Order: sequence, then structure tokens, then C-alpha cells
Amino acid sequence: MLSKGWLGRYQIGVYAAAILLAIGIGTGSPGSASLFEPLITPVLAVMLYATFLEIPFVRLRRAFAGGRFVAAALGMNFLVVPIVVWCLTRPLSGEPAVLVGALMVLLTPCIDYVIAFTDLADGDAERVTAATPVLMLGQLLLLPAYLWLFVGPNVAASIEAGPFVEAFFLLIALPLSLAWLTEIWAERSATGARWRGTVGWLPVPTMAATLLVVITSQLPRVQDSIETIVAVVPTYVAFLAVMPLLGRLAAGRLRMDVGEGRALVFTATTRNSLVVLPLALALPAGYELAPAVVVTQTIVELAGMVVLTRAVPAWLLSDPPRPLSIPALARDD
Repeated sequence: MLSKGWLGRYQIGVYAAAILLAIGIGTGSPGSASLFEPLITPVLAVMLYATFLEIPFVRLRRAFAGGRFVAAALGMNFLVVPIVVWCLTRPLSGEPAVLVGALMVLLTPCIDYVIAFTDLADGDAERVTAATPVLMLGQLLLLPAYLWLFVGPNVAASIEAGPFVEAFFLLIALPLSLAWLTEIWAERSATGARWRGTVGWLPVPTMAATLLVVITSQLPRVQDSIETIVAVVPTYVAFLAVMPLLGRLAAGRLRMDVGEGRALVFTATTRNSLVVLPLALALPAGYELAPAVVVTQTIVELAGMVVLTRAVPAWLLSDPPRPLSIPALARDD
């Protein structure tokens, strides 16, 4: 019988079905792209509202009290990740549109389904939720600077701030505010509590709907360039392999508990592909492949989450993380 718990356990399969359906529609009916593209922002907004509502806001004060985690998340995403991304994207420098698309998605930390995946791995999802607005503001301010540094001033200048500011208010501030108001309503009203229970079913279906809308709208545009786009997949796979290890190392150095450590691993690894897509769509002529490169990261990342949501609690962070040291220098206390 279909239930919220069933959706949570089998969400990767639900997303895979949405992706396959999107590929079928996109290849079988290319003209449908123009119908699906205007739905991207509304579907994303609903998905984020449902996602934010999963975390009880009455307990977020405790999450914000842990300033160390927010600082660690900022350091991983805006100091460590750019170094890793610069190294991994050097083979893509011959394809400017592919390079820019990969940079846009890899330099922007996830602010939506990272919460769900952290929770699936028994990590501290409240910490991730508390850090979300700060991470969104950080990428708003720093993405143009990193693009200027990595690919030059011409590309950075071509990226308008408007779409990103719009994305922040429509996709972060508005859903977050509505989720907070819903939480208050649910605490004071039986009707509000029923509404919250109903919305609790939505994170997985709305994520699947988002994937369906995004892929269906973009696939017909890039069918003739699939080989070029697929060339970025090894870069995405390498990122998924490197960042969990670096996140675990940082958690050990900071002596975080298990939940915090797992949360740090996931916020350092998952990327903001669906929210950054409007920026990629706003790029000037010559960068038509960039949106598809962004969407490709989503597909690779979802496959990676099948592994990471199991490997992180079972192997990478099964116990409280301890500082890693070179064996030859380690001492017994």
C-alpha cells in the first residue's frame, strides 16, 4: 500500500521512473518542451515548500545555535569545493559551454533535496536546513566571482544578477516563510495540522515532477549534442567520490558528532542543479548546452545518492568521526 514511508524508502526509484518518462516524452514529442519550461519555477517552489515543512521549525533555534556547523558548511562549499572543482574541470576547458555549465552547478551547494538525503542517512537534517539561507546567499554573491576567476570576465559579465535574485526570493525566501507560517498554523489549529500532514506526502512526488518538467523541457534542445554533454559525466562522478571523503576529514578535524558529520558530508557533496537551472537558461547565445550540462549533473547525482545514503552511515561515518592522521605520526594516548 502506498504510504509516505514507502515513498521515502523508494524515492530513488520514483525519481528514476520520472527521468525515464521525461526521456520518453522529450524524444517522442519534442514540441512539448515549450509547454514544460514555464512550469520549472512553480514546481520547484512547491517542492521546496514541502521539503522545508519536513523540518520542525520550532526546533531550528537549536540548529542555529550551532554556528560551528554553518561555518564548516560555508568553508567546505566556498573554499574547499572551488579548489576541487577547478582541478576536476580542467579537461573541459576546450568546450566553453560545457565548462560554464559544469562550473555553475558544481560551485553551488544544494538547498533542497540535500535535506531529504541527509535525513535518509540519519544525519542532522535540522543543521542543513538552518544553513540553507546562508548557503543560498553565499552562492548568490560568489558564483559570478568564481566564474570570473575560472573562465574570465566576459562570461561572468554575461550572467545577470536578476535571475539569481529572483530564484532566491521565489525558491528560498517564499517557500521557507510559508513553511514557517504553516508550522505555526499547525501548532495552533487542527486544520493546520491536517494540512501539514497532507503536504508531508509531497516532497518525493514534487521532486519527481521537477525532474520530469526539467528534463522534458531541455532534452529536445540538445539531442544532437549528447556526446558532448556526456563527456562531463566523469567529472561529476569524480566530484561525488572526492567530496564525501573531504567532508568526513573536515568533520573529524572539527570533532563533530555523527549526525553533524553526515550532514556536513551531504552539504559538501550535493549540488544546486535544479535551482541554478534558470541561470543557465539565461546565458547568452553560444551557451545553449549549459542547461543540459546542469541537468546531467542531477541525473548523475541521484545515482550517486543511491550509494552515498547507504555508504555514509554504514562505512564513512558509522561512528563519531575522529581526526584522520598519518599512521606514522599517530600516537597512542
